[in-house]
Amino acid sequence: MLLIRKATSNDAEAILSIYKPFIENTAITFEFTVPDIEEFRLRINPIIEHYPYLVCEFNNQVIGYAYAHKFRERAAYDWDIETSVYVDEKFHQQGVATKLYEKLIDECTLQGFHNAFAGITLPNIKSERFHTKLGFTEIGVFKNAGFKQGVWHSVLFMERNLIPCEGTPEPVKSKHTGN
Repeated sequence: MLLIRKATSNDAEAILSIYKPFIENTAITFEFTVPDIEEFRLRINPIIEHYPYLVCEFNNQVIGYAYAHKFRERAAYDWDIETSVYVDEKFHQQGVATKLYEKLIDECTLQGFHNAFAGITLPNIKSERFHTKLGFTEIGVFKNAGFKQGVWHSVLFMERNLIPCEGTPEPVKSKHTGN
């Protein structure tokens, strides 16, 4: 049975073990070097304080994670977030990413975020279809935005409106409700 719960800094090692193959073997992330566990924990902690960061467990083992983080620095962007999801390759195509993302979107909406954005390194048909299935629409492509594995890659940005953007928004709640 799958369990989706709020991530803690104690999950850093399990999360990094899922992320590591994406760094080393793909251009899905533009990161080149696998961070050490302490550096990775330092990345997770500030996100956990203000945004939803979820893990999915199967038999008490973390098999996937999804999180939201600040989209841009200026105050006018405070109601926007960028989202990411990664799943252990042994659990691909089993609905794990969908369950994580649906819960993440719910948490972001409860917190008061209005727009979710996702950046997808191209080519990545699976991620494009996944985001489309979950209600994201294409908004543009940053051409040749990153160079990794000997090739220039473009990045597709997609968006999903979570709360109608009408009038003056309520302040975003600083923490998500978790599970």
